[in-house]
Amino acid sequence: MSKLTGWWKNRSSAGKVELYIRGSFHFFVPLEVLSFGLPSLASSQNKAPLAVSLALFLMMCVHSVLIGFLSSRALDWLAGRRERPVRLAVTVAVLTAACCLALLVLRRAGSIDESLAPPLILGMTSFTTGALVLCMRQVRHMCWAAPVSALGAGLSVFATGVGAAEALGYTIGVLLSGLFMSVAYGFSGWLLNTVHELDRARELQAQLAVAEERLRFGRDLHDVMGRNLAVIALKSELAVRLARRERPEAVDQMIEVQRIARESQREVRDVVRGYREADLAVELEGARGVLSAAGMDCLVEFEAGRQLPPEVQSALGWVVREATTNVLRHGDARTCVIRLTADDEGALTLLVENDGAPEAPAGPAGSGLAGLRERLAVVDGTLRAGPVDGGRFRLLAEVPGRQLRRVEVRA
Repeated sequence: MSKLTGWWKNRSSAGKVELYIRGSFHFFVPLEVLSFGLPSLASSQNKAPLAVSLALFLMMCVHSVLIGFLSSRALDWLAGRRERPVRLAVTVAVLTAACCLALLVLRRAGSIDESLAPPLILGMTSFTTGALVLCMRQVRHMCWAAPVSALGAGLSVFATGVGAAEALGYTIGVLLSGLFMSVAYGFSGWLLNTVHELDRARELQAQLAVAEERLRFGRDLHDVMGRNLAVIALKSELAVRLARRERPEAVDQMIEVQRIARESQREVRDVVRGYREADLAVELEGARGVLSAAGMDCLVEFEAGRQLPPEVQSALGWVVREATTNVLRHGDARTCVIRLTADDEGALTLLVENDGAPEAPAGPAGSGLAGLRERLAVVDGTLRAGPVDGGRFRLLAEVPGRQLRRVEVRA
């Protein structure tokens, strides 16, 4: 069963919406033939020769396939995978106009029944209008698609010698059906573009968070090393000048340079240690804020003010960081629970559970969980992660109470 449903569950929200819209437009291909072409050609009022009827049916089939192909290309363009299908759109529009003119000429010559042309023209123009709207970005351009199609159809009908009343009927019919299809296709294109923009914004949010952290680390490192390196450069230059004059003060300056260099090493280690160590309470609140900003219902439960050894705080803080990243990047989570509990013996249990997890991994396993196990192993902790019932993913980190007491005694 997982193999049968995995093709759907493993898709992102944008992928699911795109698959639904693309399937709907592909369904329009047989719908156009079955709803407009086949009933009219099979009608008892159709007195056209068999060859003409077959040619018209083939024309409807070719037209519907081209509409489906144009819709698919337009969806790829909206998703940013290819350029706008301008040539194909022009080809479909010209072909539709030629088919409608051919129907009107056949009707004028008496080769087909008068009742056969209206549904065929209405079907082809309405679906063509919708497909053309899907190739447009601006709403003001979309609004002109249906009126232009209706005006062109009305003028073509009037030019073939049909009365003004019937030409007006064609114009109104094409206008109403074109407006309906314009709204349907235009809304589908807007929806697809919106979900893809949200998906890209979600990825950019994660990238910006990483970039911001790198900038913070670079800024801290610059603040620490900038002044010290400037002092080292000045004192080294002074020592060189004193040494050239054979002054004994050169040795004192180099001793000062050595002292500043060692102090700089210590300060750099302090910066790196602060960057690598994660404060558990800060990470839990940060996870709540990030997941809530991503539109998830995030529940974070922990005992505020609980004092933990620095090694344990750092290890569990990294677990929260990696788990939050995995929830954002993988699956399609809507709810997430992060809970830190302690039993009577003092053992800590960190639970991170979210829904929307794919039953099968989308790619090869990364190194994030392996790194967490290595960090937890320092405090004798364990890590378990994997899917559970209900399409949820659970990550469980445990640190035994005896290790906490040993760390406290050692500290």
